[in-house]
Amino acid sequence: MTPRRIAALLTAALPAAAPVAATPVAATPEDTPAPGPTIGLALGSGGANGLAHIAILQVFDDLGIVPDRIVGTSIGAVIGGLYAAGLPAKEIRDIFDDVAGSPLDALSGLAESEVDLTALMPFGNDDAGLLDSAGFLRFLAGHTEVRTFDELRIPLEVVATDYWTGESVVLDQGALFPAIEASMAVPGLFLPIHRGERLLIDGGTSTPLPFDLLRDEVDLIIAVDVSGSPQLDDGEEIGLTDMLFNSFKIMQQAIIRQSLRHRPPDLYLHPEARGVRLLHFNRIEEILRQAEPAADDLRDRLEAWQAAPAFPTDGS
Repeated sequence: MTPRRIAALLTAALPAAAPVAATPVAATPEDTPAPGPTIGLALGSGGANGLAHIAILQVFDDLGIVPDRIVGTSIGAVIGGLYAAGLPAKEIRDIFDDVAGSPLDALSGLAESEVDLTALMPFGNDDAGLLDSAGFLRFLAGHTEVRTFDELRIPLEVVATDYWTGESVVLDQGALFPAIEASMAVPGLFLPIHRGERLLIDGGTSTPLPFDLLRDEVDLIIAVDVSGSPQLDDGEEIGLTDMLFNSFKIMQQAIIRQSLRHRPPDLYLHPEARGVRLLHFNRIEEILRQAEPAADDLRDRLEAWQAAPAFPTDGS
């Protein structure tokens, strides 16, 4: 038997070798899709004007983009809290369409009437306020099972104000709806909220547009200012109620202007709300219609950011 034949027989008798697995090749940075920029959304204070936030959130839903963080003050805390809990913009709109029977419905009716709201305020009470907001908060809470910040789909911070010190108080832990209640406690309209040794009132008195809370937390900051626009009353007599609420609006706008001068957000949106006053919650269709140009601006910017190979970091 030849040496070649012996080698052939030995080879045939050996078990077949297992195939050698290919060594996986590590993905290069060029092969791995770059993660998109993180987005923070700041929803400001502004009473009924804040229903414009719903139009802004609808754009995120339409594009399938979920903000990475939300911060909100007053009505921004209300709508931001519902959205962070997982409610889509359309459902939030339906809630405010069905607001009949809640305190906001009563306020809208009073705002449209000739009744002077200041005549109804219980002055002399240490906890003076026209309405107890607890009923409205129970109405909102009935639309979600979320009860704490830990249960939220999107991380959320809401802003209130310490009445005694004037400092902003950021709430992001514990029970959700009591925090929202504190953030929306407009002085003279809703009762202030006791939280430990603090007495909390509307966050709009100290931080009406809290986009600074997002600084260094996200790549892109979008701020939605619903504080309203300066407008003339065409010779209409200005009542005490209008004077009170317009003074509150002027104060908020001054704070926002100062914040924008310091270090503006990457995208600043200011939906129009001409002819809409603080308590006109029953004019949701008009408010959303006026918010459409701002919503279109947001849509264009988000689509541009999605398409860009690199996202802007200089606010451009």
